[in-house]
Amino acid sequence: MFQIVEARFLAPEVKLFRIQAPRIARKRQAGQFIILRVHDQGERIPLTIADSDPDDGTITIIAQGIGKTTKLLNTMETGDVIRDVVGPLGMPSEVEKFGTAVIIGGGVGAAIAYPTAVAMKQAGNQVISIIGARTEELVILEDEIEATSDRTHIMTDDGSHGEQGFVTDKLQQLVDDGLTINYVLAIGPVPMMRAVAAVTKPHGIKTIVSLNSIMVDGTGMCGGCRVTVGGESKFACVDGPEFDAHEVDFDVLTQRNAMYRDTEAAALVKFEADEKRDRTLVEDNCRLLAQAVLREGN
Repeated sequence: MFQIVEARFLAPEVKLFRIQAPRIARKRQAGQFIILRVHDQGERIPLTIADSDPDDGTITIIAQGIGKTTKLLNTMETGDVIRDVVGPLGMPSEVEKFGTAVIIGGGVGAAIAYPTAVAMKQAGNQVISIIGARTEELVILEDEIEATSDRTHIMTDDGSHGEQGFVTDKLQQLVDDGLTINYVLAIGPVPMMRAVAAVTKPHGIKTIVSLNSIMVDGTGMCGGCRVTVGGESKFACVDGPEFDAHEVDFDVLTQRNAMYRDTEAAALVKFEADEKRDRTLVEDNCRLLAQAVLREGN
């Protein structure tokens, strides 16, 4: 069991958690993720490791409350216990000195892009970050990303913060201005990542996306995260989650992500009708941890 040592909202429905997970904290690299299960009757969901601190043995994840499990997770507070956390999983980001690296995070994708921005800066790249959100209150990690970037551009759909427009508008502007871009990482909604790939492909700019395909076991056994890249089937959990954007079949990705939409909606309705049941299971985790601590003390 894994105890939450910090829990706070960054934006509506977007919450940051620092979790005690010493082994994962020591091994984690940028781009990797964990799979967690809130309680012993819960589903397994993947979440990117946004940060880690090997000294205090914690990892940081950021969850957007969309489905049943993320909404349940976002009810949890400091001191609560998560039943299972497995990781680090997936291939780390390809980090080297490319030159000028543009890191793009759309919505909660900024949390996934942030660790790679840090790693790229440490590798000696000029880092230009573009953060996108629908409105100002949904912009996350702005200060942290600015601190590791040479330049940061904020784009909001309604113009309430930064510039009005999409992240692709700013990327296109940088290209049109003649900036030499050697590497682009784009993480966010599938349409956004597809649009970024469309901007960079004519210019031959190396472009990487992190795919948010459905995952269950995180080890390549279930096949749920199958994606098509370069005409071949790949598993996002073990071959990715990062892939060459110009090789990804975004149509197949969109279709597969929609496969369980009705089931997910039904689970959310059931959870909202009986949230108390799941909260009781979370409290059971806390009691089990307390008992384990007492046994160790004796």
